[in-house]
Amino acid sequence: MEVRISRPRICAPAETAVILLDTHAVVWIAQGHRRARPLERLARLYFSPASLLEIQFLVEVGRLRLTPGSSSATLAGDDRWRLDEPPSAKWFETASESSWTRDPFDRLLVAHARLRGWKLATADDMILANLPASDLWPL
Repeated sequence: MEVRISRPRICAPAETAVILLDTHAVVWIAQGHRRARPLERLARLYFSPASLLEIQFLVEVGRLRLTPGSSSATLAGDDRWRLDEPPSAKWFETASESSWTRDPFDRLLVAHARLRGWKLATADDMILANLPASDLWPL
């Protein structure tokens, strides 16, 4: 799977919800995947440093390819979202509460969204099964 980095035009917001993107949501938006289209009209999308690291891991193990000359940091700086950095001590403390998963990236992303009080845009079945619908933006 390859991710192309681009700078698309910014659309008017469809609603005011603040959304934290799960890593696959970031990848899907970057690829123009149909399941991410509802997110494209939202103006308040955020990217987590946890996704930055997860994307780097995926690149290193060959499960994801970025366009030549780009990096996970380039993707984090895309104009379609903003990078948000929650306070690490509280972030990791909140992540330790998600004992329903052993995936460290899921724990960090869920904790990030909870800490900020934002919805998490995800298609991850485990996350969808364990968080209240009010905390989710299902893809």
